[in-house]
Amino acid sequence: MSHSFKDLGISAKLIQGITELGIETPTPIQKQAIPLLLEKDRDLIAQAQTGTGKTAAFGLPLLMKVDGSIPRIQGLVISPTRELAKQIGKSLFRYTKYSSKVFTEVLAGGDKIDLQVDRLKRPTQIVVATPGRLIDLLKRKALTLEHVKYLILDEADEMLSMGFKEQLQDIIDRCRARRGTWLFSATFPDALEDLIKRTVPVDTRRLQISSGNVVNKKISHYFSICPSSEKNDYVVDYLQKKSSEERGLIFCRTKAGAIGLGRALAENEIEAGVLQGDLTQLERDKVMRAFKKERVQFLIATDVAARGIDVPDLSFVLHHQLPEQYEYYTHRSGRTARAGKKGLSLVLVDPKEQKKIKRFEKELGISFSQY
Repeated sequence: MSHSFKDLGISAKLIQGITELGIETPTPIQKQAIPLLLEKDRDLIAQAQTGTGKTAAFGLPLLMKVDGSIPRIQGLVISPTRELAKQIGKSLFRYTKYSSKVFTEVLAGGDKIDLQVDRLKRPTQIVVATPGRLIDLLKRKALTLEHVKYLILDEADEMLSMGFKEQLQDIIDRCRARRGTWLFSATFPDALEDLIKRTVPVDTRRLQISSGNVVNKKISHYFSICPSSEKNDYVVDYLQKKSSEERGLIFCRTKAGAIGLGRALAENEIEAGVLQGDLTQLERDKVMRAFKKERVQFLIATDVAARGIDVPDLSFVLHHQLPEQYEYYTHRSGRTARAGKKGLSLVLVDPKEQKKIKRFEKELGISFSQY
C-alpha cells in the first residue's frame, strides 16, 4: 500500500500546499480513494466519517482533474451545511497555494444571494454548495450545471435526513454531462441506497473503511454514571477543574437541554457559547466566531447544529447524553484529536442507560473505561 501522496499520484505543487497545512501521511480513505479517482473517470461510493480526511480524498483528485484554463464549472461539491461547505471551500483554496489557480465559489444559505450572483459572473471551475441555496441560484439562472464533469455528494446520509431528497435529485438530473459521481457517507440508510440506485450503475465501486478504522485511534473513550437530574452539576464541576488551555465541546441531544445547560454554566460564571437550531445564521456565526477566536473556552451544541464544525486543538468532547445513533457518536467524538493530536471523549450515562455503552462498543469497535 502506498504511503505518501507522491506514491498516490498527487502533483508536487499540491503536495507543497497540503504539507504546509500539516497533511503529510495519507489516511485510509485517502489511500484507497485517490488512486481510483485519478486512474480514470469513474463513479465511487465511499463510507467515511467526519475527521477521516475525506475532503482531501475527493478534493485533491478534483483539483487535478479540472482545467483552470476553462472558465466553466467542472466540479460540483454538495454539502449538508453552510459550515461544512465553507470548510471545504477553504481547504480547496489552501491546497492550491502553489499550483496553477483553480477558482472555487462557495454557495450557501446565510450569505447574501445577490453577492453570490455577482461572484458567479467570474470564471469559476469548482462550486461548493448547500442544496437549498444551489436550487435558488439555478432558479435565478445565475449558473448552469451543464458542464459539470464531477459531482461530489459529501455526507449524503445527512443531506437526506435534513430533508433534501428532492433538491438532490434535481441537482443530479441537471448534471447530465458528468463523468463521475463521488458519494461520501458515514451510513447507508434505505433512502440513500434508493438514491444511489437511481444515480450510479449497480456495479459502482464501493470503499468501506472498516469500523475499527472509523473512530480515531487517538481518542480515549470514557463514561461516567450520572443520573439525569445531576448532569448539569456534573458538567459545571468538570469544567471548573479545567485549565484555561483546555478547550472543549459539550453535546446535548435536544435544543432545550443545550439552552438549560448554557444557563446552568452562566449561573456558575462559566462562559460557553450555545449552538442550537433556533438561532439565526447571524447569531450562529457570532457564537462560532467567539469560540474559534477563543473568546469563550467551551461550546455547547446539539448534533444537527454542530455539523461541519472544525476547530483545532480541542482537548475533550463531553456528551451530556448518549446520542440517538451510533454514527452521531463518531461525528461528535471526532471533533477532538484532530491532526494527529490526542483527545478525550466522556459520556454521561444515566444508570438506566448503562447497558447502551456495551452496544456502542460493539457497533463502533471501541472500548470505554469508567471515568
